[in-house]
Amino acid sequence: MAFTNEQLERYSRHILLKEVGAKGQKKLLNGKVLIIGAGGLGAPIALYLAAAGVGAIGIADLDTVDLSNLQRQVIHTTADIGKAKVQSAKETMQAINPDVQVNTYQIYVNAASIMDLIQDYDFIIDGTDNFAAKFLINDACVLQKKPFSHAGILRFGGQLMTYVPGEGPCYRCVFREPPPPDAIPTCRQAGVVGAMGGVIGSLQAMEAIKFLIGKGDLLTGKLLTYDALTMEFRRIKLPGRKDCAVCGEHPSITEPFDYEVPACDLKAEGESHENSPEL
Repeated sequence: MAFTNEQLERYSRHILLKEVGAKGQKKLLNGKVLIIGAGGLGAPIALYLAAAGVGAIGIADLDTVDLSNLQRQVIHTTADIGKAKVQSAKETMQAINPDVQVNTYQIYVNAASIMDLIQDYDFIIDGTDNFAAKFLINDACVLQKKPFSHAGILRFGGQLMTYVPGEGPCYRCVFREPPPPDAIPTCRQAGVVGAMGGVIGSLQAMEAIKFLIGKGDLLTGKLLTYDALTMEFRRIKLPGRKDCAVCGEHPSITEPFDYEVPACDLKAEGESHENSPEL
């Protein structure tokens, strides 16, 4: 494919980078990324991937824009209140970059829908708001051999990791099961600083970009944590598990299934899961 003059100008700062160049930018334009969740994490992810020129971006979310979302979900505006989040996100993304094809899925992502949803995408991003969804995304991606980025934010903290098939542990290797109900507060219960979504979501977008262009080291086998109050990042090496229920030597999970979602989680933001003994 040949770049138009407009594309050469739009992506000029990428093309100048030896790690990207014209070849890498073409990879981005041919890339397909699915974002599950159009909230505090999904909003900056979608904005940066659209601006970067990722050719096809899917965004899945059942919810509509609420006034309380606007403190952190920067892809939506006050005028979007009551609008489907996926539609609001699409309009903003295409206003930033008309090169990008945005596929919207205003659905509740569950075991019945997730395998079809992820199959046409190169990289999956978990921007969801409850543990049930996070385990569902992990299991489906492992079963379909799809790379994905997990993240969570709460109060002034956040974390993320990346799974690439055959290159490191999955989310279930680290966190075997969802925590008991009410063991960890949600953002709706405990709060979250809006900019946390920007910090962690931007890092997830960076992981997707690096994967598509094939440059740099991904967070495979590592958990990156961030404390905004102390401005400290910490990178933790994650062990794989031969007995993992989905990616281990003798998996017991052979198809995705749904955990029950506690009612208080339905409006939460991708929570941080910090009760594991490995951490």
